[in-house]
Amino acid sequence: MARIILDAGHGGRDPGAVYQDRREKDDTLALTLAIGEILENRGVDVVFTRTEDIYDSPAQKANIANEAGGDFLVSIHRNAVPTPGTATGIETLVYADSGPRAQMARNINAQLESLGFRNRGVIERPNLTVLRRSRMPAVLVEAGFIDNESDNEKFDSQFNAIAQAIADGILETVGLQPGSGAPSETPPQTPSQPDGSGQTPRLYRVQVGAYRNRNLANALSEQLSGDGIQNFITYDNGLFKVQAGAFAQLDNAVRMEQRLRRMGYSTYIVT
Repeated sequence: MARIILDAGHGGRDPGAVYQDRREKDDTLALTLAIGEILENRGVDVVFTRTEDIYDSPAQKANIANEAGGDFLVSIHRNAVPTPGTATGIETLVYADSGPRAQMARNINAQLESLGFRNRGVIERPNLTVLRRSRMPAVLVEAGFIDNESDNEKFDSQFNAIAQAIADGILETVGLQPGSGAPSETPPQTPSQPDGSGQTPRLYRVQVGAYRNRNLANALSEQLSGDGIQNFITYDNGLFKVQAGAFAQLDNAVRMEQRLRRMGYSTYIVT
């Protein structure tokens, strides 16, 4: 089971960007809770840095994520510019544009772009504390400009769709089919380039079976789905491999492996 840390930007004495009577901290909390509910309903383990109007510094939020041992940290924000109404669209910030975080950022942006937002791209921001101090792949999503009337209209009128879009981008990255319980045919790819820390990021996957016959792989995949285990099939070296989850943290992969073994499956962890 993937573990996602969701951070509602700002909070408490820090309202974030303010436009007229609208405060960023309120929008981010509402959206983060909605995203979390969607992910939890799909079987994802979700940890929130806050669920109410309280303040923690960006460093404290990174520490919460690190202590929880998440596979990804997703921080939700809204954008603003010095001259209101002069900028529009969504963007996602990353420490470095490489590895699983870059993949998640692009997946989320693509989902939001499909709702009609201008896609401003993936932007490197290594100076942001919550991104710099996170020990897991982290992204900061700017869900439209709070000082743009058009973006606010989209945020309000398409609120549920925006939450679903961000959740779908997350699900796609961790190897779950967006918007449904069906197993994915294309798991997230393990990146080959360094992640900016000098180390090559990897994803740990729990393999449950490998077959030359696709029908046997399909049967195992259906059995896993019937047992409530999200899974995907990949083809490699002449074998159809049935795998459950894709985890940045080895401990989370081990927990999934132990769960599957208690259910009677034979497993091993691959990267």
